[in-house]
Amino acid sequence: MSPFPPRTRRRGMGAAPVRNARRLGEIRRAQLITTYGVGAMIAVENESFIISGLDSWNVSEAPWIWEPRLARPLGVKGFRLPPAPDPDLATDGVRAARFPLMYSCPECRALQPFRKFNSPAGKAECSTCQEDLVPSRFVMACAHGHLDDFPYWKWVHRDTEHAGGGLCGGELRFRADGSTASLRAVLISCSCGAKEVSMEGAFRRQALKNLGVRCSGRRPWIKGAPAGGCEEPPRTLQRGSSSVWFPVVHSALSIPPWSDGLTKVVAPIYDKLKDESPADILAYLRIEKILDHHPEYTPAEVVALVEKLKREDAELADEPVVESSARETIYREEYLSLQTDHPEREEAGSQDFVCEPPAAGNSALQEQYGLDQVMLVKRLREVRALQTFTRVEEPSAADDVRRRAPLSAAKPKLDWLPAIEVSGEGVFLRLDDSRLKEWEQQPGPLARAQRIHESHTTLLRERAGDSDKPVPVSPASPRYLLLHTLAHVLINEWSLDGGYPAASLCERLYVADDMAGILIYTATSDSAGSLGGIVAQGEPGRLEIALRSALQRAEWCSNDPLCMESEASGTDSLNLAACHACVLLPETSCETNNTLLDRAALIGAPDGSAVGFFSP
Repeated sequence: MSPFPPRTRRRGMGAAPVRNARRLGEIRRAQLITTYGVGAMIAVENESFIISGLDSWNVSEAPWIWEPRLARPLGVKGFRLPPAPDPDLATDGVRAARFPLMYSCPECRALQPFRKFNSPAGKAECSTCQEDLVPSRFVMACAHGHLDDFPYWKWVHRDTEHAGGGLCGGELRFRADGSTASLRAVLISCSCGAKEVSMEGAFRRQALKNLGVRCSGRRPWIKGAPAGGCEEPPRTLQRGSSSVWFPVVHSALSIPPWSDGLTKVVAPIYDKLKDESPADILAYLRIEKILDHHPEYTPAEVVALVEKLKREDAELADEPVVESSARETIYREEYLSLQTDHPEREEAGSQDFVCEPPAAGNSALQEQYGLDQVMLVKRLREVRALQTFTRVEEPSAADDVRRRAPLSAAKPKLDWLPAIEVSGEGVFLRLDDSRLKEWEQQPGPLARAQRIHESHTTLLRERAGDSDKPVPVSPASPRYLLLHTLAHVLINEWSLDGGYPAASLCERLYVADDMAGILIYTATSDSAGSLGGIVAQGEPGRLEIALRSALQRAEWCSNDPLCMESEASGTDSLNLAACHACVLLPETSCETNNTLLDRAALIGAPDGSAVGFFSP
């Protein structure tokens, strides 16, 4: 990761060479998808930078990742791993730009743009005091993804004669007296004589609007991006706040036929072959020696598969891609594959998906707990791609397209997105459909789910605003609350019993009128990813013990009776009986950021108003 290399001034007839980009540090590839992706700010020692757009990345050595099921709905050819440059070759990979531009000196207390401090090359240091500079703690952003420095000058002069326009010619000062931990102790002043003011009140929703500050429309992560043209009111945010950057990540599991066989061989070269004639395809296979390492396949089979994929592409091209429907298609295909036996074959090295039922069977689990099917996913591959990001508010299915910030300049449009692939294992559980339908039609579960459904629908309408996009239907239902909460209590139980950190496990919910399954799988590619521990937890004997223990823990929370009797809890009142002491997980493990949960769906309400699916 490195900033854009500065250029020296022209001397004589020729231009001075560009200096090598300064290497700032290292971050993991996975962090460039989930934590420090394009548009996110990252602190490096006493400096702060923003990750630059994809069009500035050096991807010459970035490997391609192929997952056609995910690439098609996202409108790209494929995905690339974030580049990892070779330090011996002094090349850079992911670039970054300095942001925010406002810095302060703790000694002389000057608050001004970084360039005015005249810092030595490669350092953030006050040339007068020789003290390390401190980047601005505050920035302003809008819900359309724009980002800019906080308007300190206007904040200080809001009650002076200069509030309407003309500059005062003074110099800003930043002081934190440490008297309290609140914003009241953060003081800004100006040498022109303006009264020293604190930052108290800067985070109010209308604070900047009342000050006459409009969104600048800046996108500092895209070099040369034009500013202006935004009517969204800006908000003050802490530089390190999670509200500054919310990633929009899509994922898909590699399932047959794409996960193995001839399709896996053709997928990486399909883009080169789709516009070629059969004769040219045969010539390409012969010249590139594609099938030398796969003698089990013939050139004729490759041609036939390419023609089949071309026909499927033509059918998909006539249908508009809708994010919600694309996700539903991806999940439905996975749900069907997870119910089907896909045993490990001799050429196991070429398989990305191995799914088998336990040898002991699960008749006891079906009778006592209503588990109709248990499948041990001994090998899986997941591709996670960063499509865009939002600021100020978490991403929602109802978001207008204007709220989604771009990862690169509009032109030329890139045909790839950054992604990572995770190899791991998991356990798939499917509930008995007849027993589930009988339970979810009872008045108690319906009434509790309806309360969450109404809160979620109200939120979706607010987020949709005046957009022409139809308001999505909330998934909150007795079935969804049950399966979601069951996944959470099992992850917590396996974390305690199996030694897995909860953050290394992830859920995948398959919920619809004709779907009722959950997949709990390893979400990291480190040593906790594929050691067989999660598959062992899915064996019927151990699973029965884990279920019994998890349901017993769910019966009591240290925050009861407040937790169980809560009329609404969680963000935007999207939970009922759910808190950090009972069922909430690290947000990276949950598909919906710890919302749409209710412990009563498992064990029932103590007053008998609602019966749980697992109630005796």
